[in-house]
Order: sequence, then structure tokens, then C-alpha cells
Amino acid sequence: MAGLLIVYHSRTGGSRQMAEACAEGARPEGPTLLLGAEEAGPDDLLAAGGYVFCCPENLAAISGAMKEFFDRCYYPVLGRIEGRAYAQMICAGSDGQNAARQVARIATGWRLKEAQPPLIVCTHAQTPEAILAPKTISAPDLETCRDLGQALGAGLAMGIF
Repeated sequence: MAGLLIVYHSRTGGSRQMAEACAEGARPEGPTLLLGAEEAGPDDLLAAGGYVFCCPENLAAISGAMKEFFDRCYYPVLGRIEGRAYAQMICAGSDGQNAARQVARIATGWRLKEAQPPLIVCTHAQTPEAILAPKTISAPDLETCRDLGQALGAGLAMGIF
């Protein structure tokens, strides 16, 4: 493929909407594969030229399914994807910084190159009911996700990354 792989996990729909918008932006630029964290594996990482990792922040950490993706794939691709570009998108109820730090540490271990700072979309969900409710990401935030996908996809297609 040598295109863009977007791996996401979503429980309430926010991260899924962000990942889908990112893929919409990337597809016109080149090969793009959108996979849930449960589906994605080492072969998908090896086949791609760059990555977007997208997940919610749950209890000040990346979601369990996203962590399981990284656990399952980390060692099989270690030393085999160095230097590839990545970006990340976090859907958070408050600040999202801790989840972003976790993803960045994993990417550093893989020796990936950060294409841009983390994109954190804050839903301001602070009560149990709001946290568990289905999310609707705003049109401006989805446009930012599309722009991220377009930029990373174009950069891969042009050989910048």
C-alpha cells in the first residue's frame, strides 16, 4: 500500500467520526486504509508509509482497545517502521494531554516522526451521563480532521514523509 493507515478506537462515536473525516481528507491524495484498533495488525503497519492514531482519552489514558492494538503490534514491527510519519487525534472530555503523551511515547519507541502536534478535540463531557452518551463532533472540528488527513496523505504522496 505505502499509503496512509488510520487506526482508531471509539466507544461513543467521537473518535470514529474524527477518523472517518481524516480518511475522507486523505483518500484523494493516495491510498488510505481506515481500520478499527481491533482489526489492525502488524502487517497493516508494515504495509503503510505513514499513520494516524485516533482514540478517546478514558480516565486520563488511551482507550483499552487502542492500548491492546499497540501491545499486540509493538514488538512484531519494532525496528521495521522507523522514520515513518505519524499524527494522532484524541477525543477527550477535558484536556487529552495524557493520552497524547502515551501515544507519543509509543511512537518514539518505534522511532516514528511526528508530522504535527497532537490534534485534541474536547467534547467537555464531564458527567457520567455525558461521558457515556453518543458524541457528535462539530463540523469545524471534523474539518480540522479532514485537513490533517489531506496534509499527511499529500505529504506521503509527494515523498515529504
